[in-house]
Amino acid sequence: MRRMAEELMTVLEPRPQQGFVETDYVRDIMARAYSYLEAGFPVHFRGGSGTGKTTFAMHLAYLVGRPVMLIHGDEEFSTSNLVGGEHGYRLRKVVDNFIHSVLKTEEDFVRRWVDNRLTLACKHGFTLIYDEFTRSRPEANNVLLSILQERMLDLPEARGGENYLRVDPDFRAIFTSNPEEYAGTHKAQDALRDRMVTIDLDHFDRDTEVGITQARSGLPQEEAGRIVDLVRAFRERGHYEFSPTVRAPIMIAKVTRSRQAAAYASDAFFREVCLDMLRSESSRSGVRSDGRETRELIEGLIEEFCGNPAAHPQAVSPQPVPADA
Repeated sequence: MRRMAEELMTVLEPRPQQGFVETDYVRDIMARAYSYLEAGFPVHFRGGSGTGKTTFAMHLAYLVGRPVMLIHGDEEFSTSNLVGGEHGYRLRKVVDNFIHSVLKTEEDFVRRWVDNRLTLACKHGFTLIYDEFTRSRPEANNVLLSILQERMLDLPEARGGENYLRVDPDFRAIFTSNPEEYAGTHKAQDALRDRMVTIDLDHFDRDTEVGITQARSGLPQEEAGRIVDLVRAFRERGHYEFSPTVRAPIMIAKVTRSRQAAAYASDAFFREVCLDMLRSESSRSGVRSDGRETRELIEGLIEEFCGNPAAHPQAVSPQPVPADA
């Protein structure tokens, strides 16, 4: 019982995510992904930063309704980080002094094996979320091949007991990864990718971006929509290697609301926030963050999508920043 309690300490309980936005775009992806899992196929969400991979994975696990084991890919991972290994030892010592003139001692030294999260998920039928699995080296992930195909986990001799573990029928696997050209990622084995269904994710559609921005910031839908339109236009017209994701309008909207500014071109604080956020995105591709061309593009888009200052008298000046902020 004690060992079972220790194992379950690493389990996550799937819950509905606060502020999760469901649009037709999101519902379509979730319906397909859930169908693949129900048919027994692992699901792989692949996409760039900010395309919702981890959020989709967590929500899909919630729909499955089983406890979750979460693993984050890492360059230093080995197979033992997934399956388990020997950690510490157990020492048992017996002293027999029944006859006072005779001392008898007996020691038993046993190394202690600890199952890691992949083994626990397979054994108990949990849902495995392997986030950014291509950040782990391919050889560390080889153990997944027999799990996903033969539904069998090959265990090391050092574990003791059976050398094979039959994967529980309720076991489900969800993977996420960045494109292979991203720094710090490895090329996934063809044999592994062939065992999963990959759903490629791109930028959200407008309705989804507006819903997410409004839910995360608390701004009215109209203002959230203007910010999203501004960022989407910059994404399309800027032609930068790294386009701003939905995180950009979320950050702009959060800061705007926190300082009680308004998402209008007439609001000086809002303009500077947009310039800071979008120029920081463009600078990732090697463009100078203070480049005149980039600034002119952003200012023109603010005027185009956030209105003429004279047309919005309700725009207010930002509240002064407290000295201790």
